[in-house]
Amino acid sequence: MEDWNKRLLLAGAAVCAFAGSCLAEEQPEQVQIINPEIDRREITTDAIDTEDFEVGAYVGILSIQDFDSEVVYGVRAAWHVTEDFFLEANYGASEGDLTSFEKLSGGAPLFGDDDRDYSFYNLNLGWNALPGEVFLFGKRALKSDLYFVAGVGSTEFLGDSWFTVTVGAGYRLILNDWITWRIDVRDHIFDRDTFGTDDTTNNIELSTGITLFF
Repeated sequence: MEDWNKRLLLAGAAVCAFAGSCLAEEQPEQVQIINPEIDRREITTDAIDTEDFEVGAYVGILSIQDFDSEVVYGVRAAWHVTEDFFLEANYGASEGDLTSFEKLSGGAPLFGDDDRDYSFYNLNLGWNALPGEVFLFGKRALKSDLYFVAGVGSTEFLGDSWFTVTVGAGYRLILNDWITWRIDVRDHIFDRDTFGTDDTTNNIELSTGITLFF
């Protein structure tokens, strides 16, 4: 009887050993996880000044109706009330050349040199309609704004003052945290009775300039 018990014990031990070896073979091999070492880039961005005032100068071309296109130059100042709206004041000066009639007739000039001095000022409300970014060489991003302006003012020309409505659009590119480059196109609209009849004139101004934030 004892021999029979020994045989059972040996058989059970053999079965356990065989089952253990099978489980060991079926266990998947453990793979060591490697954490890659990634060099983190330090990214710095230009901090645009939080000041709300912008001043600058500009130069361009002014097409005076019934006169030639001449150089215009001026200054502007703006107060950015919010991110979307700003108030702007402009002053510009130019000079009217001979009229088309004077060139064709070949007669005496209709206006003196002093009367041909053209100057204007206006107060405008601006709207930053399309803020965005411009990428240079795929590396540097510059903030930009496409804006529209409208306002009223006065034009001194041909010895008189004319109430003027100004409408236009512009593009502002912020070069760094305090300098911007601007391109503007504006129409100075006023009624003029210089030639005996009331005419609504459109005087187109195309200009570019640099402004500073402070």
